[in-house]
Amino acid sequence: MFRVRMRVRENRLADPAVVQPHHYREMLAEGGGWVCEIEGAVVGFAIPDAIRGSIWALFVDPDHERRGIGRQLHDAVVTWLFESGHDCIFLSTEPNTRAEHFYQSAGWQRVGPAPHGEVRYELTREAFFGGDPPQTG
Repeated sequence: MFRVRMRVRENRLADPAVVQPHHYREMLAEGGGWVCEIEGAVVGFAIPDAIRGSIWALFVDPDHERRGIGRQLHDAVVTWLFESGHDCIFLSTEPNTRAEHFYQSAGWQRVGPAPHGEVRYELTREAFFGGDPPQTG
């Protein structure tokens, strides 16, 4: 996951020391996460912040973009956050990026600025599920 995060072309970490491999382990221990592997290599991942009700990380290796991996990871983490009891979830991302367009196309609403020059987005349960609650087995 750390390798994928460091390879992205947008939303790069200004200071790579801010997020280290132990941070991934801590977040995974808190709420789990999802990975996409191809031939044994992680090419994408999504990690929720279960306590705050947000997407902590969602990244796809640049060599595997535009294959639907990001959308599948997105839908898995968002569904999990809503099934965990959150009615409104949030994330932040850099403005004027493909990620921003990706989230807007998935129904997220830009609600204002976030720290470090990023923008904050929110998504409601109703907007994601179209007013219908998820069907659980």
